[in-house]
Amino acid sequence: MNAPTDHTPAVLSYSPVVLSVPGRPVDLEVRVTAPVTGTALPVVLLSHGHGGSHHLSSLNGYAPLAQLWAAAGFVVLQPTHLSSRTLSHRLADAPGAPFFWRSRARDMSDLVDRLDAIEKTVPQLAGRVDHDRIAVAGHSLGGHTASLLLGARATDPDTGEVVDLTEPRISAGVLLAAPGRGGDALNGPRAGWVPFFRSTDFSTMTTPALVVAGDEDDSRHFTDVGPDWHADPYRLAPAPKTLLTLFGAGHLLGGISGYDAAETTDENPGRVAALGRLTAAWLHSRFRPGDPGWPAACEALTTGDGAVGRVEST
Repeated sequence: MNAPTDHTPAVLSYSPVVLSVPGRPVDLEVRVTAPVTGTALPVVLLSHGHGGSHHLSSLNGYAPLAQLWAAAGFVVLQPTHLSSRTLSHRLADAPGAPFFWRSRARDMSDLVDRLDAIEKTVPQLAGRVDHDRIAVAGHSLGGHTASLLLGARATDPDTGEVVDLTEPRISAGVLLAAPGRGGDALNGPRAGWVPFFRSTDFSTMTTPALVVAGDEDDSRHFTDVGPDWHADPYRLAPAPKTLLTLFGAGHLLGGISGYDAAETTDENPGRVAALGRLTAAWLHSRFRPGDPGWPAACEALTTGDGAVGRVEST
């Protein structure tokens, strides 16, 4: 692996940006992380997981990724979804609790609707955001949220309605340790907690996506398929899709939810740095066709004795 550069580009982080959304039981709060310099900056909407820690499942989590992506030239928007543990005491009896799977996706569309307001609220950001280059990324339950925005369908277990939450203004996505197929595969002891996973249909997820899976991410609480379950969004969705399998990685992929987070079972700062570089390079390749960063990152990080993972594409 290449050594990190001595001078990481400076980033700014601002929170909370507070957005009032009609019908939402609490305001939508957002953290914005962006490079200090640069214009025409593409946007990444980052959806947090459900998580075991209180504040990492909110706008206060995922600093390792947000800062790496901002340093690579992206504006990263992190909402606190209604499923956040920071809100559970207030929303335990609200419709959709505790996971709010439909609301989570709508949060991201609301952010796209409010990009002008967000840009004007954050100091030094006005006039620097490219509203036509928008990606979504999500970890764990956030990966499910991202898959819906990219075109996957799910059947509401309460109503039987097939739900389409596709966001056409999003042109690329990164799924990080996202859940895989439902049906018979969803047979673990906690599968009953997430009935909305059972009907996920990736065949309609047509938006280009990078699927990231850890080869030691064995989600036995949901399925006995093993780590390969997290590669389902790659294998079951139409092209173009790319799969990055990280060697030795568990569900936190080296520690993406927070620095030194106790919930990380596979803490590896080098893996997180490599993941940040690879995902940023892939996103740039979608927004700037022909950009050399993606093949260069793959050559540096997924080949040879020091490879952190492997890449395959459809």
